[in-house]
Amino acid sequence: MTHPLPNLDTSLIQTPDQTGPHKPRILLLYGSTRARSFSRLMVEEAARLLEHFGAETRIFNPSGLPLPDDAPNDHPKVQELLELMQWSEGQVWCSPERHGSMSAVFKAQIDWVPLAIGAIRPTQGKTLAVMQVCGGSQSFNVVNQLRVLGRWMRMFTIPNQSSVPKAYLEFDEGNRMKPSALYDRVVDVMEELVKFTLLLRDRPDLVDRYSERKESAEELTRRVNQRSI
Repeated sequence: MTHPLPNLDTSLIQTPDQTGPHKPRILLLYGSTRARSFSRLMVEEAARLLEHFGAETRIFNPSGLPLPDDAPNDHPKVQELLELMQWSEGQVWCSPERHGSMSAVFKAQIDWVPLAIGAIRPTQGKTLAVMQVCGGSQSFNVVNQLRVLGRWMRMFTIPNQSSVPKAYLEFDEGNRMKPSALYDRVVDVMEELVKFTLLLRDRPDLVDRYSERKESAEELTRRVNQRSI
């Protein structure tokens, strides 16, 4: 039987100690609907590593997701995405670089996600790892943009990141990433993501904001006053 991670030296892996009622829940998003999408191949490779480190993973397929505001919120693909957002405790975002920026396919996924769904904030306080694939020389445009986007979505973006130049050379005929320093960086990023997710997932107090508590208290006062009228 072929080892699922043939390029990984498992003797050097530091598997984080698991605490809590379930495995860390990691959602992976990619930014291309091509038949052979290298951003998809990257997140599939990342998912294998995450599962080796003890996480539960789900990959969202953006094919069929309508443009933001071009369909109602109850569209099946939109609902699938929002449910996965709420399910996750950490996320991996990987986009190809298109015209020096993240792809429209990737950005559309984030643009469907509001900062709040009722009383639930679907991304606030979750961990995030960012990656990009390049058709040419190495660039960091996309990972830099994804960091800004993750911060806007109130997420904890981990320090490490991955940018893969000439991605078409980094995967074999079986669509597995070849052994290289670039692969080792992906291992670094996924290992770090699991560690940070375990560290932060039981700390909701870290994103318990004064302004939001004040807003909630004022709303409660308004409701009480309305009942007494």
